[in-house]
Amino acid sequence: MNFRTDLAVECHEYASEKHPEGVRVKKEQVDDVRITTITVESEQGERAIGKPKGRYITLEIAPLTKNSHLFSSQLTVLSRQIRALLPEKGTILVAGLGNDKITPDALGPRCVSFLLATRHINDELAKSIGFNNLRSVAAVVPGVLGQTGIESAEIIKGVVQNIKPSAVIVVDALASRSVSRLGTTVQMTDTGVSPGSGVGNSRAEISMNTLGVPVVALGVPTVVDGATLAFDILEKNGLQLKNGQKIHDVFASPVMMVTPKEVDNMIERAAKLIAMGINTALQPDIPAEDIVAIVS
Repeated sequence: MNFRTDLAVECHEYASEKHPEGVRVKKEQVDDVRITTITVESEQGERAIGKPKGRYITLEIAPLTKNSHLFSSQLTVLSRQIRALLPEKGTILVAGLGNDKITPDALGPRCVSFLLATRHINDELAKSIGFNNLRSVAAVVPGVLGQTGIESAEIIKGVVQNIKPSAVIVVDALASRSVSRLGTTVQMTDTGVSPGSGVGNSRAEISMNTLGVPVVALGVPTVVDGATLAFDILEKNGLQLKNGQKIHDVFASPVMMVTPKEVDNMIERAAKLIAMGINTALQPDIPAEDIVAIVS
């Protein structure tokens, strides 16, 4: 059954094989954060779960709509996981994908607004304000094709060619198969991203293959496919589709994405969490409280 999702954990959960070849899964608990790392190692693994080879790290956290406490174990865990995916030296380019005019899609642009960009600060100036070992960070919000007439991938590639970063971080809102994962899950991967794929509007790929540098993608699920939600309601009420029917054949028109009523709070808190995860991963010598004071 074809459920739209950007989450590797869900692709693995609903794979036809329970333990597919070429896919390794590791689960661990750190304080109140559950970490699932899925490593796709072969083409067979790619076919089994529908995800390209690479690492997919999922953090299950307290609901962002209810938890406004930023300085907690979830930030520490997120920062540590991001740092492990990035090269130790060199400029990092952060790209906030999405449409800032549509709240469920505004995660990327809002995240960049809380980011500590430092590429313009030279070593002498950094030392004069008490910041030693300041990592060079640049940020861009490429908008969406309907706003600019230019693919996000094209804009990011142009910036990469000019500033030559050691890696790129892309932040984007994701689609989930399960309502329970909205605002409670953070996914990061070293495979890059195809923006809009989870909502049936796939754009040009942003990855190592297209940019020539490592790409780390971070996101939080903010929407669920309406067809999936309808199927869940039918299933919970003991109703089933007829043999051979597919969920998107039944609920194909119009395609509808569903988001929680608290989406404003969810996006704001998710953006702050991811931005601070990136900030503290790249600037470990600066206390998180000081970074918040700078970017607020």
